[in-house]
Amino acid sequence: MSGDQTVICRCEEITLKEIKETVERFQCSSREVKLRTRAGMGPCGGRTCRCMIDRLVEQLGGPKISNDVSLSYRPPVRPVSFGILGGEPK
Repeated sequence: MSGDQTVICRCEEITLKEIKETVERFQCSSREVKLRTRAGMGPCGGRTCRCMIDRLVEQLGGPKISNDVSLSYRPPVRPVSFGILGGEPK
């Protein structure tokens, strides 16, 4: 397995090659990489890959990371009460 086939985002199965190609083609920021490839948008919400994507974009010459519009972490599920799970009427 070559380095370009290394999976960066396990949830969405996005490889290093896909991220490299996206940054090189569009000269995009981490946020744009996320929107174009779905890297960081899986069930973990970017908890495992966000920092790696930020570093890769910076190393590949993409725009510097700014705090203007940050990538947010989102929980993969919504809270559900035990009553709803148990089928109790509202």
